Amino acid sequence: MQRLWAANDIKPHLTRTFKLSNDTHFEEKFWDVIGLYLNPPEKALVLCCDEKSQCQALERTQPGIAAGIGHIKTTTHDYIRHGT
Repeated sequence: MQRLWAANDIKPHLTRTFKLSNDTHFEEKFWDVIGLYLNPPEKALVLCCDEKSQCQALERTQPGIAAGIGHIKTTTHDYIRHGT
């Protein structure tokens, strides 16, 4: 199976995610932010920080096991929650 996946560049363990905004003014706000990077005000410092309030610091109850080169590392299904 692994040889077939590798030969056809199939990577079922990789995922890509996205999220669409429901904000009716999203595009206007988007271009305001992009404008700061493309044309910042004179003597301005433009910083970016990303707030991910949904993410929590999680720690698995046991360390994962690497099966070897080319194999996916395992993780336990349960975790210890750090934070809210």
